[in-house]
Formats: sequence, C-alpha cells, structure tokens
Amino acid sequence: MDISIIVCTYNRCERLRNVLRDIRSLTPPRHGGYEVVVVDNNSTDQTRAVVEAAMKGSQAVVRYGFEGRQGKSHALNRGVQLATGAVLAFTDDDVEIERTWLVEIERAFTSYPCIGVGGRIVPMWSQGKPSWYVEQGPCALMAAIVRLNLGEDACEMKAPPFGANMAFRREAFERFGPFRTDLGPNPRDMVRGEDTEFGRRVLAAGEQVMYIPTMVVRHPVEEQRATKAYFRTWYFGYGRMLVRTGGIPTGTICYFRTPRYLFRGFIEAAARWLCCPWPKHRFYYELQLYLVAGQIAEARSHSWS
Repeated sequence: MDISIIVCTYNRCERLRNVLRDIRSLTPPRHGGYEVVVVDNNSTDQTRAVVEAAMKGSQAVVRYGFEGRQGKSHALNRGVQLATGAVLAFTDDDVEIERTWLVEIERAFTSYPCIGVGGRIVPMWSQGKPSWYVEQGPCALMAAIVRLNLGEDACEMKAPPFGANMAFRREAFERFGPFRTDLGPNPRDMVRGEDTEFGRRVLAAGEQVMYIPTMVVRHPVEEQRATKAYFRTWYFGYGRMLVRTGGIPTGTICYFRTPRYLFRGFIEAAARWLCCPWPKHRFYYELQLYLVAGQIAEARSHSWS
C-alpha cells in the first residue's frame, strides 16, 4: 500500500518547515512506501525553497506542486491529481504529527473494509482556553477550533472527518469527484467546509469511514481564533455553507428572496439570545443567531423559486 501525504500551503513557510520535519520523522508504513506532495497555492514567501530543501533530506519522495488559482480547494484538487498513492492522506501546514501516523493509517485500511479514515485532532492552546469556550453539553460550540475526539476505541463515523487529519482510498475521488471549489478558504470568500462536504458525499453513498483514535495530529489554536469575533465570523460562514451545499427546499415560501422558515429561525434565535441570563449560554444563542444570519445572506444571494 503506497500512501501519498498531501499538504496544501499558502505563505506559511516557517510552519511548513516544521510539518515537513515531522513528516521526515514518521515511522514508515510496514508494507509499501510513501510520498509527500506539497501544493503551493501561489505563495509569495520562501515556500518553494523550503520544499526543495526537504527533498534533499527525506527518505521519502517529496514533490513540489504549484496551484495558481487561489483557494484551498483548488490546491487540494491539484494535490489529488499529483499524488500517485493508493491512499491519499491529508493534513495541514501548521500541525504536529504523531510519529506513528502513517503506520496507523496503513493498519486502519488493512483492518477495516473502509474507504476512508479520520483521526484524533487535539487542539494546542498556547494562550489557554477562553472562559466562554464550551466543549460539552447542550451549549457545546461547533468546531471553529478544529478538534475531533470520538473516544479511545475505533468506530464507524456518522459524520465526516476533518481535513487536518483524514485519509481516503484513491477510488473515493474517482467515484465521488473532487473537492468543491465554491467551498474552502480563498481571498474572496471564507466559506469553509470543503473537507466535510466531500465526506458527506462519501457517507451518503453508504461507504464506511472509520475513526482511528491512535491516528493523531495536534493543531495549534492561533490567538485570533480564540476570540468571540472569530467564532461569530465562523458561524456566519458555516450558515452560508449549509445553504450553498443543501440549497432551499422546493416550494419554500420566500419573502424578499429569503425563505420564510429562516425569518422564523432568526426571530427565535434572537429571542433566546436576548432573554438568556447565563453568559456562556447567551453566547451560544448569539452564535445560533449568526448561523441563521449566514443562511439568510447566502439565500439572498441566489434566486429561489
């Protein structure tokens, strides 16, 4: 089993240098080899020089690819095109990778009849968790801070894995197509979700995707992400993604190009936010308001019948 590690990057050459160092230290798969495909998404820093330096000191093949169309999904699709492995493993350009990562990916695909796997993602809080950040319970916040922990045992995933730590057999892309280029970070639009949308396509087809707890990466939490402002922006974008990928049900009654049910949802979310006396719960309801506002904004950008 040959594995291709795909890393997309944009103007993060110093962080990329650390990721490539981690990859160079990985325990190789027991059977077959692996390669590293780094896709430069039109960087203006020393990204290419960092990759070329990594080529000289690696036991694996390290290849540099360039994608001039700005946007992470374009870069991901370019990586899929360049990769030669039977399994395509994805991670970010700013993570710390557990040394046994490749071994665990190989073991998962040989142990389970699955088309994809997702691993544990551990947030690294350099500045400590904010007091308003809630991870569990009825007011748990969504994964604006990238994290995934489904427990200590391998299990079948009911929701898609995240792009910072996932792998799919090549056939998944041959059967279900590439990442959607109208999703994913780009200079004009921060509507994320290109990774989860692809995973939803796979799961909707009845394919098995496994959670592997021993397949671990650690993801840094940048200071600007540990803010309420970032969460508000993220929830707004997530709302836009929901409408962009799911559309509006046929026959929906619209007022001023906005579905009636979204008006109702906005009013209900606003009422909960205004009436809630507990700060943590109040912020949760505020984010629900931003979520619905994002859905309304995306709905109004289209003409719905």
